[in-house]
Amino acid sequence: MELQLQGRAALVTGAAGGIGRAVAQALTAEGVRVALLDRSAEGLAETAALCAGSVPVVADVTDEVAVDAAVREAVASLGGLHTVVCCAGISGPVGSGIEATSLAEWQAVFAVNVTGAFLVLRSALPALRAAPAASVVLVASDSAFVASPGMAPYCASKAALVQFGRALSVDLADDDVRVTTVSPSIVDTPMSRGDLGDAAFSTPAFPVQGADEIAAHVVYLASPIARAVNGSGILSDFGYSARSGFPA
Repeated sequence: MELQLQGRAALVTGAAGGIGRAVAQALTAEGVRVALLDRSAEGLAETAALCAGSVPVVADVTDEVAVDAAVREAVASLGGLHTVVCCAGISGPVGSGIEATSLAEWQAVFAVNVTGAFLVLRSALPALRAAPAASVVLVASDSAFVASPGMAPYCASKAALVQFGRALSVDLADDDVRVTTVSPSIVDTPMSRGDLGDAAFSTPAFPVQGADEIAAHVVYLASPIARAVNGSGILSDFGYSARSGFPA
């Protein structure tokens, strides 16, 4: 399938590893010029080595001033911006009820997963509005729709991110900027392994996706051929959320 992405420019957050790195590689393979944003300079250097012509920009998505500067640098280096993919995210407390969750832990999850996307997109909007057939893809989670015990901050933040994308798509409906989401179930990434442990992935009791599979969803949604998809997205969960938990 010809995705009509050749020669376009994209900014990918959370690009130092995991899904962000896979998205950057997939976009590069389609002929997209990519700016890579993350707080890890070491991880960005590794990703940049895999993405010819990419522009690494070190910034923390929770830092308003740093984000503004990073987006300006990315737009200037790329000569414009057609797509922003927000992959930056953290799990926060795993296996803890809210009574054992501090306010600082709760706020940290929302700062990265929700406010980070807000800050990046607010800075990127002038460039996106100036580009033809611009797109935004937010990497959320199936935890926006279903919940696992002990992950209330993460679940709430991803649900907020999905609704933020829906609301933003309405705001930008007349600006030729589409906003979509990808909401995967468990993906084999360093973050997931840190949460669940390597042993959980050796003989998993649940279906597991690769970061490259999520990147394929992102690349499609970012492309002009997905022009009718707006304010919604892809729930990539092997159909788990469609199943009833009742025995009948």
